Amino acid sequence: MNKDKNIGDQTNLSPLQGVRGPIRDKTNFNSPLGVGGSLCISITKAMLSSEGKTNLEIETVISGNELLCLFGHSGAGKTTLLRILAGLTKPDKGRIVFNDTVWFDSEKKINLPPQERNVGYMFQDYALFPNMTVEKNISFAQKEKNKEEVDKLMELFDLGILKNQHPAKLSGGQKQRVALARALAAKPNVLLLDEPLSALDFDMRLALQHEIKKAHDLLNTVTVMVSHDLQEVFHLASSVILLKNGTVVNEGKPADVFSQSFEFKSRMEYYNFQR
Repeated sequence: MNKDKNIGDQTNLSPLQGVRGPIRDKTNFNSPLGVGGSLCISITKAMLSSEGKTNLEIETVISGNELLCLFGHSGAGKTTLLRILAGLTKPDKGRIVFNDTVWFDSEKKINLPPQERNVGYMFQDYALFPNMTVEKNISFAQKEKNKEEVDKLMELFDLGILKNQHPAKLSGGQKQRVALARALAAKPNVLLLDEPLSALDFDMRLALQHEIKKAHDLLNTVTVMVSHDLQEVFHLASSVILLKNGTVVNEGKPADVFSQSFEFKSRMEYYNFQR
């Protein structure tokens, strides 16, 4: 690998070779980027956790087509990290690079706005437009309008019968499905999902887990998802970052991370990750 090659004109960050193990090695974080579509993150952000003031400190590389789950108790920094990646919250220092584009660099005063990052974000509170129908909410996210693709998304998430309804008429689970379809409509390079299935009943949850995985694979995108559901993590995620009060406790494949952490105690009791 050519160590003199830079990403664009600003950085020399790289994804790791042998991307994931039980805990990912970060010693090559400053080597050249060699895999297209990778998201390189090295940031610090002051925040309030459940134990008071702390810093969110993340240094990791997410490879192309990886589905990464952020797991931890409320206040651990999961949603803050999603907002930082989306360009909605500014880190105190560090840098974020996607493929050959620098999204954020505190030293060089670079901070791309959300619309220049090509990120799809499904907010925890849905953030649907109340004056738009289901169909228009989804099509709004498209860079180039394509009704056929909107129809496919509505079919995928069982929204066809609701296409002319406004958000006020929808249940929580229906709103969540519209928000997920809208996030996918933009064909993002990076998909951010903040507890995408939390309001759904068990059967719909299982069905949409499959659809999220299928959509992720079809888009060939990086997906970062927040979840408190271990079954969801094991079913969907190729890797997981375990956060506690802004600190990475462990990271790697779900089986590797949780087999170490919950050997003698109940998983949820041991880390006290209840919501």
